[in-house]
Amino acid sequence: MAKLSQLLDRIDSGTILLPEFQRGYVWNRDQVRGLMRSMYLEHPVGSLLLWETSDSDLSARGSASANGTYLMLLDGQQRITSLYGVVKGHPPGFFEGDPKAFTDLYFNVEDEEFAFYARNRMSRDPRWVNVTELFNSSVVRFLAPLSEQYGHEKAADYLDRLNRLRQIVEREFHQEKITGADKNVEEVVEIFNRVNSGGTKLSKGDLALAQMCAQWPDARRVMRESIDRWAERGYQFTLDWLLRATTAVATGRSQFEQLGKVGPEEFRSALERAVAHTDTFLGAVSGRLGLDHDRVLKSRSSLIMAVRLLELNGGRFEDRAHRDKVLYWYMHSALWGRYAGPTETTLQKDFDTAAHSGVDGLITALERSRRGSLTIRPHDFEGTQGTRFYPLLYLLMRSGRARDLGTGRELSAAALESGHRLERHMLFPTALLRGNDDKADSIANFCFLAEGNDLEMGALAPHEYLGRAETAHPGVLASQWIPADPELWQVGRYRDFLATRREMLAEAAQGFLDGLLEGSIDGEQELQPLTVVAQEAGDPRSEQIRALVQQLREAGFAEPELDTAINDPRHGGVIAEAEAFWPDGLQHGLGKPVVLELDPEQADLPRLQELGHEVFTSVEALSGFVDRIGRAAAGEEVLRSAQEPEQEKSPDSAPDMAAFHKAMVSIYERAKTEAGYTPSYFLGMVSELGALGTARKLLHAPAVSDGFSNLWERGRLDLTVEALVLRPEFSSLFTGEELDRARGRLEQFGYRVTDGQGGSPALS
Repeated sequence: MAKLSQLLDRIDSGTILLPEFQRGYVWNRDQVRGLMRSMYLEHPVGSLLLWETSDSDLSARGSASANGTYLMLLDGQQRITSLYGVVKGHPPGFFEGDPKAFTDLYFNVEDEEFAFYARNRMSRDPRWVNVTELFNSSVVRFLAPLSEQYGHEKAADYLDRLNRLRQIVEREFHQEKITGADKNVEEVVEIFNRVNSGGTKLSKGDLALAQMCAQWPDARRVMRESIDRWAERGYQFTLDWLLRATTAVATGRSQFEQLGKVGPEEFRSALERAVAHTDTFLGAVSGRLGLDHDRVLKSRSSLIMAVRLLELNGGRFEDRAHRDKVLYWYMHSALWGRYAGPTETTLQKDFDTAAHSGVDGLITALERSRRGSLTIRPHDFEGTQGTRFYPLLYLLMRSGRARDLGTGRELSAAALESGHRLERHMLFPTALLRGNDDKADSIANFCFLAEGNDLEMGALAPHEYLGRAETAHPGVLASQWIPADPELWQVGRYRDFLATRREMLAEAAQGFLDGLLEGSIDGEQELQPLTVVAQEAGDPRSEQIRALVQQLREAGFAEPELDTAINDPRHGGVIAEAEAFWPDGLQHGLGKPVVLELDPEQADLPRLQELGHEVFTSVEALSGFVDRIGRAAAGEEVLRSAQEPEQEKSPDSAPDMAAFHKAMVSIYERAKTEAGYTPSYFLGMVSELGALGTARKLLHAPAVSDGFSNLWERGRLDLTVEALVLRPEFSSLFTGEELDRARGRLEQFGYRVTDGQGGSPALS
């Protein structure tokens, strides 16, 4: 047994460390709150598993003491890291992760609740005490404001609770220890995986890296330095990716197991070459093709193959023609998902091909897998920015001398003058395409402008500005492959516009890629990296997703991939174009992959579920799921939080209430009959919370509801709760803040309220 205070001191003294094979910190804020609540209530929080060793060469994270016996923390990293961070106010030396998960935690001395800082709720209430400050100062300092505002007797109760909270550092943890000089990393990792069956599983890459770190302790740190440097350039890589690239350089094999034959010096050299080759290839991809940020850099496995090619060629391209041919192979391998199936097997085949036939052999193998054809066709540009072909549109814009619609100047030059920034716009704005089967974020609906352009597209239809742009700057439409036929600029011809532009893009793309293969593209300009700022979509669904991601980010969950294609790992085909995707779970390495797919009819949901993905087809469903697991992690009842509005006792408890309940049911019925939309979730909320409780819950949500989005699509915002609460007969039921929020949402999405004080809404 050891007290928490002793464990924290031993971390500071360098006698408790974290083995290199452990992944980083992955807990979120709700889990931290739940742990602190359990500690405060003296509930069981589990034991610790430590490995006792005196091996001074063992690879570990943390500040090691000079000599003696070390304790490697195997099971309990998340708990001890959280407690260390809350008590000390900063992460421990072995920390890897987001420290916001445990900073700014507060304790309410009245209801004994733990919560993270919220200014509106806590700033003027002395009953909310900063937990870290409590542990690092005298409890007496909090007594004066409590006594002054609530009296000495009440303050004495509060003081008892604060002292009780401070005493958690005296809590004892049961420890299990693995001992014995004969224990090695492989045995300990096996024990770790058995004990940690419910936690973060170690991948093959984790195990291989652990074994390498046992021989070269700085391996992980050195690899991280390169990954962080690439991140600063806008490219995201993982330790697993760099380890596989290094394996390819060192052994010519795709399997991590091959690293067992590589010594530390050989690994160090291979890592240096893998990093150098990656830099060389990224320089070519960015400077020649303009693919200068992560969203347009597809297929990390194709990059590993390119790294292996450079290794076989002495770390360089033979000449410009050879470089362009490799880039030709890279683009086609990414476009056609060469490694979307069994990655290791396909990589190994291509490693062997490259060894005896070089890039020409790789191109032939790729053609063979495509039945002899690498032709770009118009239908390939169907889909949205999440598909493999969005980078090809960006490449054409960057490499094909596209011109700004507002000034007529080449985009690269104009963007460089405006601070290296471009704006991506929709030619047909989202608001004009409500109810259209073809999405506003279709690839063929995108164009690019220099930041600060004076075209003032806004929410205008293409026929209102494209003719003006072409008259002022002849040829500017063709430079961005935009149809010049004015008939196609009408909203009613959107599908025909997309079809025509896809034909133009396919022809331009085929010409450019063939030019790379043939070495016929003139010019050797070095394209400078640019930043692309997406135009605001202007639709409720996008606002919902933005708010959801922000909510999860603040709670400490993982960042998702947005607007991304999900490929079948076995067959390689696209099975979904997800609005958001968490491939490693909402917390890295914990739980199933999570998919938010808002167009389920266009996805293979059974296959996603067969592959073990959690699939959500509405933002509210995913938000509710996250709320439930968060409350469970925090040890709270999965019911209604204290901040949520209370439901009314009865729909007929007052005349206004009875009328409001009837009106809420009426907009449900009208949505069904007049708009063809059945808001079943809404009806369930009314049954559970009552009409007033439902309205307040929706108004206090961080974003509009699924119902609001669906009614916006149908042009019927008059049937939303936001419109209903602004009617004169109901506005007295709500606060001024709630009415302002309702009015703001309606006006944000193009719906005008006629009476400034909350009169009947009307379409503008």
